[in-house]
Amino acid sequence: MPRKSPFHIDLSIEEERELLRRSMKYTLPYFEVQRAKMILMAATGIDNDEIAARLDTRREVVSQWRKRFFVERLAGLEERARPGRPRAFSPRTHR
Repeated sequence: MPRKSPFHIDLSIEEERELLRRSMKYTLPYFEVQRAKMILMAATGIDNDEIAARLDTRREVVSQWRKRFFVERLAGLEERARPGRPRAFSPRTHR
């Protein structure tokens, strides 16, 4: 049985314009396009299970991004610093 999300998304005109721009831009990283599409679908009232099916991802992923957008708006869709030591691959490593 599908669960109803407690995070109802209402977009401002500026937010909708920015998300549409991101969702149609071929030069953006794939994850940014997907996140924009998730939020646009959520704003039209589509539930997380249906969004996940349409975008070929898991419901938990859609739920996470819906919640982050609800709390932080557009800033919530940006990448965050990850824990741990940063990558240290130099372009010229000798084996």
